[in-house]
Amino acid sequence: MTRFPLNRWIALLGCSAALAVAQAAGPAMSKEDAAAEKARIEADYKAQRTACDSLSGNAKDICVEEAKGKEKVAKAELDYKREANAKNEGKVAEARAEATYAVAKERCDDLAGDQKDVCVKEAKAAKSKAEANAKATRKSTAG
Repeated sequence: MTRFPLNRWIALLGCSAALAVAQAAGPAMSKEDAAAEKARIEADYKAQRTACDSLSGNAKDICVEEAKGKEKVAKAELDYKREANAKNEGKVAEARAEATYAVAKERCDDLAGDQKDVCVKEAKAAKSKAEANAKATRKSTAG
C-alpha cells in the first residue's frame, strides 16, 4: 500500500479550512435548517460506516476513522455556520487536525518497524502543525 504524503494532508487541511470559512460567511442558520443538516450529517456517517463493513483488517479501520472524522468535522462546521466566531472556527480546525491525524495514524498500521515509527512521528508532527495554525488563526481573528 502506498502512503499518502503528509505534506499533501497538510495542504488538504489548509484548503478545507479556508473553504469552511468561506462557506460559513453567510447568514446564521435557522434552528430547523441546523436540525436538518445535523440529521443529514448523521445519515451520511451511518452510510459511510455501513460501507466500511464490507472491508476487513486495516482497510476497515482506516475507513471507519475517515467516516468518524468526516462526521466530527461536519458537525464542527455546522456549529460554525450557526454561530460564526473565533471559538467555533478553532473547533473546525481542531476537528480537521484530529481527523487527519487519526486517519494518518491508522494508515501507519500498514507499515512495520522503523517505517511505522517514522510514519507515526510524521502524523504527530502534522497534527501539531495544524493545531498551531488553528491557534494562530483563532488569535488573529479574535484580536
